Amino acid sequence: MAFTIREPRPVDASELAHLHVATWKEAYSDLLPADYFSEQYVERRHRMWHHALTHPRDDMTVRVAETGGTIIGFAWVGPGEGLNGEKPPRDRLLYAIYVLAAHYGTGAGQALLDETLGTDPAMLWVAKENPRATAFYLRNGFHFDGAEQIDPHAPLITDARMVR
Repeated sequence: MAFTIREPRPVDASELAHLHVATWKEAYSDLLPADYFSEQYVERRHRMWHHALTHPRDDMTVRVAETGGTIIGFAWVGPGEGLNGEKPPRDRLLYAIYVLAAHYGTGAGQALLDETLGTDPAMLWVAKENPRATAFYLRNGFHFDGAEQIDPHAPLITDARMVR
């Protein structure tokens, strides 16, 4: 099924929050504590997306992939961030890019990355335990730079930094 890429509107906040939670469940449920996706977690995603879409920033880019009037994926890019106070290795950071598993292989993820970053230098954090994502980023010119971190709320996930 064909998809379109567009800028999200404030009215999309709730749908994006649900999509964000759904894609995390698909990607990481086996690596997260059973109670990770609590009502509070879901509510935080709703507040986050509502704020992001009602208070847009010039240094942030968010795009959604949509098919048949339903959002199936999103990408969010903003300013680079250093680890533990270091200077960031790149000026742009891919905060998140997620597509529902039912739409893997459709090109939606690639289109979202192309629309938000193109081929510009950037950085991102990827779960080392997510080989599908790692392969996607490697195909797009990213490489590991050796930096890693563990989220105390998700101790089975090691995030590794990639740059290009």
